[in-house]
Amino acid sequence: MLKIRVFSVCILMFLSISVLNGNELSQSSLSETIPKSLDSYDDSQFTDVYQILANRISKEPFNLAASIIFLMAILHSFTANKFMAISHKLEKKHQARLAKQEAAGKPQYSGYTFDEVDFKAHIFHFLGEVEAIFGIWVVILAGAFVYYFNWDTFLNYIGEKVSFNEPMFVVIIMTLASARPIVRLSERILEVLANLGRKSPAAWWFTILSVGPLLGSVITEPGAMTISALLLAKQFYDLKPRKKFAYATIGLLFVNVSVGGTLSHFAAPPVLMVAGKWGWGLTFMLTHIGWKAVIGILINNLLYLLLFAKEFSRLEKKAENIQAIIHWDERREVVPIWVTFFHVFFMAWTVINAHHTVLFIGGFLFYLGFFQATLHHQNRNNLRGPVMVGFFLSALVIHGGLQGWWLAPVLNSLTELPLMIGASILTSFNDNAAITYLSSLVPNLSDSLKYSVMVGAVTGGGLTVIANAPNPAGQSILGEFFENGVSPLGLFGAAIIPTIIVGCCFMLL
Repeated sequence: MLKIRVFSVCILMFLSISVLNGNELSQSSLSETIPKSLDSYDDSQFTDVYQILANRISKEPFNLAASIIFLMAILHSFTANKFMAISHKLEKKHQARLAKQEAAGKPQYSGYTFDEVDFKAHIFHFLGEVEAIFGIWVVILAGAFVYYFNWDTFLNYIGEKVSFNEPMFVVIIMTLASARPIVRLSERILEVLANLGRKSPAAWWFTILSVGPLLGSVITEPGAMTISALLLAKQFYDLKPRKKFAYATIGLLFVNVSVGGTLSHFAAPPVLMVAGKWGWGLTFMLTHIGWKAVIGILINNLLYLLLFAKEFSRLEKKAENIQAIIHWDERREVVPIWVTFFHVFFMAWTVINAHHTVLFIGGFLFYLGFFQATLHHQNRNNLRGPVMVGFFLSALVIHGGLQGWWLAPVLNSLTELPLMIGASILTSFNDNAAITYLSSLVPNLSDSLKYSVMVGAVTGGGLTVIANAPNPAGQSILGEFFENGVSPLGLFGAAIIPTIIVGCCFMLL
């Protein structure tokens, strides 16, 4: 606890010094444009990546500070489950103390004891929320902005250089996709396919992980992730699979969703970033990338189906006595067709206008009115999950927008296969849409290199929770089935084999 207090004091001192320094700087300079354009570094004479990076750090030391802060946020996310474990331990001790107080007849005031809430336990819980971690480190980043420049520079970066369109879109599409009529419709469609396997846990599992991710090419990856995760929770995780199988499934889901959105040019964020600039249309995506993604998904699912055959047999016996996890509220069981139709309309409106923030937010406001009017056909609208995911993605784009100084030269220094592998690795530490966007800024990139960076970015999209925008949505829904939350190392280990298989399909087929 002493270490934590010292750490907190150091952060406060750093922020205080930052503010004082920023006040001094603001007296002598106006806000600067950060991040600087890559051309402004004037390092075309350098051929070695290390020379380029060293030159950019010397000309703008803030680059290194921003990347170190981003690295610290990543390391923090890898220890999130440890913070959760500490939180649970503190909460148990606190509950034991409360029980002793009650047994001893300690006085209560308005039904509350003096220490009914354990502040330390809640702080550790907050520090262990993966969706909150990068936002926490944005506070430190703001201090670095003030230290090196001034507050106006930070405001200029947030207001002018960072686009929060994608986080807002994900919040809305996740809310729409988790609505009762949409989940019921998706369930009915997948049930037709699951019937081929007698609707056994294995049939549901295979159907959801094969068809669900491909929906990402139509209703966007966040929507596909939300629906697939909700159905997996109902048809699979509620049966309490063993830990190894539980991790294997969520790793497979993340990888499949990441590549499942590549059948079209308008649904997956990493494809959206470059499709217009590179001239990639629907035909190109289907003939060059999409069909390979389908093959990779099927190979992965069949492999895991065989590897966990005994586990499926165990789950099938349990399924006979366990009901589904999605317990509908006590309202009408049948959702009228016209209610479902309007939900589909609102989703379609949001997807079509994904790049027009005002339109899809306006549509969402109309949806909220419709939701309230048809409340007897709905489940309770819990916005906590979508909002937390949006907070995570907002913080991620703030950090990610400052990493171009090193990402671009690293990508530009690689050939086809190393670039594909490098893009997959870099995606693990940054959103894959950021990788493809930065690659679009590299001049004279050949068609083969464009292909390599794209397939590399989507291939590595399941290795970590920050690798692909929909992953936080999946983790938010399925995290409750993992003790102390989803372990980053556990997720990485579960996703590595499907990642390699999909990568081989993209590069060898």
